[in-house]
Amino acid sequence: MKNPMKSDRFGIHMKRFCREHEARVTAAVEAGEATEELLEEHLQMIAWVQHERLVHLIVTVMVVLCELFTVDLVLLHPELGIVPALIMLGLAVLLGFYFWHYFFLENTVQRWYRIAEELREKRKNRI
Repeated sequence: MKNPMKSDRFGIHMKRFCREHEARVTAAVEAGEATEELLEEHLQMIAWVQHERLVHLIVTVMVVLCELFTVDLVLLHPELGIVPALIMLGLAVLLGFYFWHYFFLENTVQRWYRIAEELREKRKNRI
């Protein structure tokens, strides 16, 4: 197993992080190992991804506001030249990546809710 501190030195690779957790939990559910500890760990992971999702939502809204401001500059003040248009284009590209990542986080959380329900069902049927 790789050292997580070394491989995540510049931040967690979120897609890999989520994919590995989901694969582990799904395998445990399919193997009939739906324990209370697994459910608690999964709920904690959901909370972490929800936090990540909230932070990305706030940042995305702030970037949208900056984009709207630059659109205003481009449309209402053409005498400012090409600089606001370049900033507007850069922010539009950045927004595309933020929307794409937020879409990933949102769908991951929704999928993990279903996995948590399946864990609860398996536990209920075992007891």
